[in-house]
Amino acid sequence: MTQTTEGTLLGGRVKYRQFTTGHRTGFEPVLLAASVNAKPGDQVLEAGSGAGAALLCLGHRIAGLNGTGLEIDPTLAALANENFKINGLQNFFCLQGDTTHPPFGGTFQHAIANPPWFNPASTKSPDEKRALAHHAPTGLLADWVSGLTACLKSNGQIYLILPAASLSEALTHLKSHKYGAITLLPLWPRAGQAAAQVIITARRGARSPDRLLAGLTLHNEAGITPEAEAILRDGAALSMD
Repeated sequence: MTQTTEGTLLGGRVKYRQFTTGHRTGFEPVLLAASVNAKPGDQVLEAGSGAGAALLCLGHRIAGLNGTGLEIDPTLAALANENFKINGLQNFFCLQGDTTHPPFGGTFQHAIANPPWFNPASTKSPDEKRALAHHAPTGLLADWVSGLTACLKSNGQIYLILPAASLSEALTHLKSHKYGAITLLPLWPRAGQAAAQVIITARRGARSPDRLLAGLTLHNEAGITPEAEAILRDGAALSMD
């Protein structure tokens, strides 16, 4: 049996188990969850949900949500369901399935994802689970946008966290699926440094103008910035205005 570690998210507010080997959770799912503009009763889908970190953080911030994870690794899907249970999220569950061929129709108001993005030509980790979580075969981002779109309602919203190098490709796929009101929030490692990652949100069928936000600086000389601390430790929402 694969061993797990007992940990927490959001400064101890959320209990979180993850496998000792394979992909280990970073700050990305926490920031992704903080970008979601949902309300109680909404249906939220996370693709590639792993052990459920993003949905756990989102369920902690917004009570009354209905959360669904879709994870290709059955052992991770089972672990996500354990995490939902120990945190009392009764309306959250995770299914084993492939994001490129989702088992859902257009029933979700929100779909979120932190897709694999490593270049397929780069050296893969010898750990099979880590390689699956990180490496993106050619065309994967296009397939994920298509899969998530199939799961959304006609005016549903998509949320992606991606490396800055994937921005052009992501915008092309979103536009091809008739998304509008595209909003970009850069994540600056430090003030004055180029953004390494970006959070992208967009709404199906929207006609509002696209927006580039000021972004979030993650670190300063003292460590994590107060603005990032409020999200990563305290569970605050990201301002997407």
